[in-house]
Amino acid sequence: MTGEGAPDAALAARALAGDDAAFGRLMRAHTNDLFRFARRYTGDPDAAGDVVQDTFVSAWKALARYDDSRPFGVWLRAIALNKCRDRARRRYLRRVVLGQADPEGFEAQSRADPSPDAEMSLITRQRLDRLDRAVAGLPAGLKEPLILTVFEGLSQQAAGEVLGLTAKAVEIRVYRARRRLAELLQLGDDAS
Repeated sequence: MTGEGAPDAALAARALAGDDAAFGRLMRAHTNDLFRFARRYTGDPDAAGDVVQDTFVSAWKALARYDDSRPFGVWLRAIALNKCRDRARRRYLRRVVLGQADPEGFEAQSRADPSPDAEMSLITRQRLDRLDRAVAGLPAGLKEPLILTVFEGLSQQAAGEVLGLTAKAVEIRVYRARRRLAELLQLGDDAS
């Protein structure tokens, strides 16, 4: 199948055979979903862009290991999840072990935009940023199942495959993540 509706597995096979355009089509088809996933995980659009690039580089290198019985998007999210985890570990090491300030932290990101248009959307932007920070601040064991199921729309079974968990474990973790998010957001409202 070589038309625009070619399934991801066929495009992956063509890319593995040396068809760079096929891999380009896979990238175009999955970039937005991966960016959204990484943005929710990291809480930062610049970091998310880096994660997406790293994900596609790793996917290209590992294409021979892609199992075409699984959806290509799920395989990419598993790679992206590992890239997000790696990034979080590096940030932690810089901050704690090396004592460096976090260049992606809240303080570095909270510079005000003085334009009048920015003032009109400030409240909405602050709420979205607060939610992004709250999600990004969840422990990985809660954040990952939440992002994959609630924000990315994967089934609990598919999320479990990515995370190496049972569907029931994913369900429990999503419940706990939602409860923790509600607590975090409520605490933020009380502090205002």
